[in-house]
Amino acid sequence: MTKALGTKEQKIMDYLHEHVFDPILVSPTASNSLKQGIRLTIIRMTERDAVGMVDYFWAALKGTPRSVGFAAKMKKEGFDRFEEKFEEFRDRFGNEFLRRP
Repeated sequence: MTKALGTKEQKIMDYLHEHVFDPILVSPTASNSLKQGIRLTIIRMTERDAVGMVDYFWAALKGTPRSVGFAAKMKKEGFDRFEEKFEEFRDRFGNEFLRRP
């Protein structure tokens, strides 16, 4: 059973679903491995609070061995990556957003 997300967490996930996740998940051309990676990313993110979700996003941008390869796969298949969304994500979900009650 999936836990209910708080308001901030839901806003972050709604944004990522609209701009990164769903275009891949509904695409008839996205590879199964890319879709599976997105599903795993969604699971990992929903296990975190808002601060953890933002940290996860920034860690993916900074690059781990896994995130670098996955981002390259997203780009190769023609999809937006976190990298293409970082400015808007930063503006929406920065420290001011996280400090709000």
